[in-house]
Amino acid sequence: QVQLVESGGGSVQAGGSLRLSCAVSGYIYSMQCMGWFRQAPGKEREGVAEADSWGVTRYADSVKGRFTISKDNAKNTLTLQMNSLKLEDAAMYYCAAARSYCYHFQPHNYNYWGQGTQVTVSS
Repeated sequence: QVQLVESGGGSVQAGGSLRLSCAVSGYIYSMQCMGWFRQAPGKEREGVAEADSWGVTRYADSVKGRFTISKDNAKNTLTLQMNSLKLEDAAMYYCAAARSYCYHFQPHNYNYWGQGTQVTVSS
């Protein structure tokens, strides 16, 4: 069984940065795909960034150039560096892991989910 625990959320002003971390119990390298999703109140959960087992990363258009996803297999950790945060980035952020290949940020592709960490962005 794989468990995911996010941390690093908080409140930041627009233009600021936050670094989210996801601690993975179990072996992160056994997961074919790791990702970050977010969900704002009244909105559907959306994919933010994915990283597959070959190190290929993908980003939602809304965060390209501002967010960076990275994996540390030795530390069993997934991180999301978020820079130049915007008001619209405010949401609950979730870490997710999939036994299968990444597939266009499809939530149903993921087998394991964390409880989420809240990101608040103020003007």
